Amino acid sequence: MLNIKESKLDLEVVEGLIETLLSEIGEDPKREGLLKTPPRVAKAYEFLTSGYHKDIKTVLNGAIFNEDYNEMVIVKDIDFYSMCEHHMLPFYGKVHVAYIPNGKIVGLSKIPRLVDVFARRLQVQERMTKEIADTINEYLRPRGVAVVSEARHMCMMMRGVQKQNSSATASAVHGIFREDVKTRSEFMGLIRNQSNL
Repeated sequence: MLNIKESKLDLEVVEGLIETLLSEIGEDPKREGLLKTPPRVAKAYEFLTSGYHKDIKTVLNGAIFNEDYNEMVIVKDIDFYSMCEHHMLPFYGKVHVAYIPNGKIVGLSKIPRLVDVFARRLQVQERMTKEIADTINEYLRPRGVAVVSEARHMCMMMRGVQKQNSSATASAVHGIFREDVKTRSEFMGLIRNQSNL
C-alpha cells in the first residue's frame, strides 16, 4: 500500500511543465487558445491523481457494520476512469465487486468510492483490480472477495497497435471465490446478467 501524501500538486510547477511541453511539441503557449491550458491541465491532473491523497479509513468513514448476513453482496457496473502509468493516457471501463460477509458489511456507496481511490492514480489495470480486492479483504475479513475489471485502453486505441475494439479484463479473488469454482461461477454469471433497473 502506498503512503498517503499530505500535500497536493504544486499547481504552479505543473503549469510550468505543461507550458514547456506545449513549446516542445511545436505549439505557442502564448497563443490565445492555449493561454489557459496550463492551469486547466494542472487542475485536471490534480483531480485525476487525487487517489494518492485519500486515506482508506477516511473513505470508509465508519461505514463498516456488524451484520449477521452471509450471502453474496455484489456491486456491479461501477464506472471508472484511470491513467495508464506507462503512457499517461486514459483507460476506462467498469468494475464489478462481490464479497461474502463474515459478520461485517460495508455501506454500499463506499465500494464505488474505494474504486475511485485506486483508479485516480497512475495505474495498470491488473494492480488496480488487486488493490480493490485486497483492501476489501483487509478491512472486512469476509469469507471471500471477487473483483473483475473490464477496460478500454487509449494507449492501445490511439497509438501502438491502434486496436479500437479491444478491451482487457482482469480479476482478483480471495477466500471462497478462489477455493470454490461454484461460487466463482455464480459471481461471473451474476455480473453478466443484464438488469432492467
